[in-house]
Amino acid sequence: MGDLLAQYPYSMIVDLLWIVAQVFAVIVPLLIAVAYLTLAERRVIGLMQLRKGPNVVGPFGLFQPFADAIKLLAKETILPSGASKVVFILAPMLTFILSLVAWAVIPFGDGLVIADVNIGILYLFAISSLGVYGVIMAGWSSNSKYPFLGAMRSAAQMISYEVSLGLVIITVIMAAGSLNLSEIVRAQEGLWFFIPLFPMFIVFFISTLAETNRAPFDLPEGESELVAGYFVEYSSMSFALFFLGEYANMILMSGMTVTLFLGGWLPPFDIAPLNWIPGPIWFAIKVALVLFVFLWVRATTPRYRYDQLMRLGWKIFLPFTLLFVAVCSGIMLAFDMLPNT
Repeated sequence: MGDLLAQYPYSMIVDLLWIVAQVFAVIVPLLIAVAYLTLAERRVIGLMQLRKGPNVVGPFGLFQPFADAIKLLAKETILPSGASKVVFILAPMLTFILSLVAWAVIPFGDGLVIADVNIGILYLFAISSLGVYGVIMAGWSSNSKYPFLGAMRSAAQMISYEVSLGLVIITVIMAAGSLNLSEIVRAQEGLWFFIPLFPMFIVFFISTLAETNRAPFDLPEGESELVAGYFVEYSSMSFALFFLGEYANMILMSGMTVTLFLGGWLPPFDIAPLNWIPGPIWFAIKVALVLFVFLWVRATTPRYRYDQLMRLGWKIFLPFTLLFVAVCSGIMLAFDMLPNT
């Protein structure tokens, strides 16, 4: 009994250290990816506009993200006199933390996932839905009309497009027969879901643009009328956390797109040279390609008007996704194609 009591705390410590190591193995590369995504965006958009983009700090401008980070760290954190200070400080933290904790259920390879839970897709959907709270808290606590208008826009926009996101996810669940993200990827071994569910793939990608407040749906931070939207009053590291949270959300949504529609860690074809490449590398390549489309859209499309944004979400995407769910379920039932789970 004494031996058991002596060993139990030790095994708990080992388990805890293993979990911490797994968390760091995901978060550290993710933070580096976020830093370099800021540089990639400026370089890609610069090249698309026949400019060079940042190329001065370090070779090919590779140290630019670190220069930006040092600049923001060195600045003073200014709290507006009329702000609700606790909520004001918590808002960027919440936004950034939520963009990180969602990665717990995303599989990078076969068995390479922190928490392989059976309701992984519901967890992801719930975490992505909570992102709006950080924006609302920032807009309300600033005690200024511009951030508040930006926050209200963001709340309406994110809630509008979550409805169509949820319906798209239902079609993927029907096709895979599981809520487990690893099982959803394995169900795509013969055929990636973006081929049979191509209209849903397009709706999902456009909805992720709206969900992450990216162009052409970047109305909450519309410079022309709202200065900078919900983070007008932020400065220093609190501003940097919002900035990092936005880019981490872009990577998260790209990871969701890859997992649900583009075969996750699977190679395009299960043939000799392609299946030699490890799964996590395929996952990273696909995420990078989806992120490139994010940047491409930003460089080439003008901002939507607010009424156009709402019309697209409620009058086009919602009826279309509802109809597609009904048609998909009808076809699968009629031809006995429902997964045996």
